[in-house]
Amino acid sequence: MQDYLNLLARELQQRNYSPRTIEIYRNCLRFFLKWLNNDVSQISREKVLDFVLFLQKQGKAPKTINLYKEVIKFFCRQILRISLGQEIKLSKEPKRLPVVLSRFEIQRLLDNTTNTKHKTLLSLAYGAGLRVSEIAYLRVGDINLDQKTIHIKSAKGQKDRITLLPEKIVDEIKGLMDGKSYSDPVFHSEQACLSGRQGGGALTKRTAQHIFQHAMQKAGIQKKATFHSLRHSFATHLLENGTDIRYIQSLLGHTSIKTTQVYTQVATHHLQHIQSPL
Repeated sequence: MQDYLNLLARELQQRNYSPRTIEIYRNCLRFFLKWLNNDVSQISREKVLDFVLFLQKQGKAPKTINLYKEVIKFFCRQILRISLGQEIKLSKEPKRLPVVLSRFEIQRLLDNTTNTKHKTLLSLAYGAGLRVSEIAYLRVGDINLDQKTIHIKSAKGQKDRITLLPEKIVDEIKGLMDGKSYSDPVFHSEQACLSGRQGGGALTKRTAQHIFQHAMQKAGIQKKATFHSLRHSFATHLLENGTDIRYIQSLLGHTSIKTTQVYTQVATHHLQHIQSPL
């Protein structure tokens, strides 16, 4: 099994896939090969369909199953150099709207976060539309205090982009950057805080997610929101403010405008001018 996993990783690396994507592909392939008892000679279209049914019985979401399908097809085409015959189509995914926090809920969230660093982290994620990984990997050198911009590097899809540094938290960001070098994380780990090491290791994604969930509980917000809901809220509130959707697309780093247009379905400003017939 290990040889196949290494061949897959090598192929993805030379195509410049991100380390996170390579890890995900390896994990999917490892699970599939284990299901096959490491016997790749069994691989056929029918066998892959059996595996898909197995994943469905396990309760895997359509999005997860589609990921497995893509990994298996890539492995067969690029590593084994075999054809599965008729194309295996992707599973239909439910089209759910993103969970968005209202402006009032955002304010409650921040008001109930007493730790200054944690409050700044949540404010920046919302005010700049950052993913949790982008918060975790943010470095001092990525922030331009004079222009009030943030350079997000090698984000999802290995794309760079420039987004906003919110004016309201510039002083707090300055405080977090003080005494650190260019390559140091803006948000260092809790262990670094306790030991007094300014340039310690970066805050983990899991810790950032825990900070968000703790703030949600303290604020008494019952929505099934995740850290990513801060990014959804950023885009939705900009749209409600009248910001051109093309600018929002650029700030979020979306390749396609269709991805950004989902926020037109959750923005509620236009509904306030429509009267119910009841």
